Amino acid sequence: MSQMLILAAEAKENPLVPPIPELVIGLIAFVIVFGFLAKKLLPNINKVLDERREAIEGGIEKAEAAQTEAQSVLEQYKAQLAEARHEAARLRQEAQEQGATLIAEMRAEGQRQREEIVAAGHAQIEADRKAAASALRQDVGKLATDLAGKLVGESLEDHARQSRVIDRFLGDLEEKAEAAR
Repeated sequence: MSQMLILAAEAKENPLVPPIPELVIGLIAFVIVFGFLAKKLLPNINKVLDERREAIEGGIEKAEAAQTEAQSVLEQYKAQLAEARHEAARLRQEAQEQGATLIAEMRAEGQRQREEIVAAGHAQIEADRKAAASALRQDVGKLATDLAGKLVGESLEDHARQSRVIDRFLGDLEEKAEAAR
């Protein structure tokens, strides 16, 4: 029986079921703490959470706006780059055309100057040849008259006679030279 009493006493003192006064005090303390949290702490927590949500959403919107702006700047950059490449190609083509034109002009100018130099050279050669022929004619005439005077035994100092003799002598030499060709 004593075991039964112990069991009955134990049944009364179940550790899982708290005594009623402790349960009431715990419930009142819980309501007080819950009320304090609901009145003071919960609005502050909600406020901080709202601020964070707004900051995150604002950050996302800003990031999207920045990404859109970056995309438009990238498109502008690509367009400017393509335009710059096109302009560079056009300038390169113009420079090549100008270079070819300049080269053609320089060649034409060089050809013209060469022809002028050659013509001037031919004119100078012709003038020098005529001067040399005239000087040679005078020297040959002088020698021929001296030689003819010695052969004939009379002086051929008369200028008109000298000229006729020289012209006849040179004419005979030219005829012989042409006949030899």
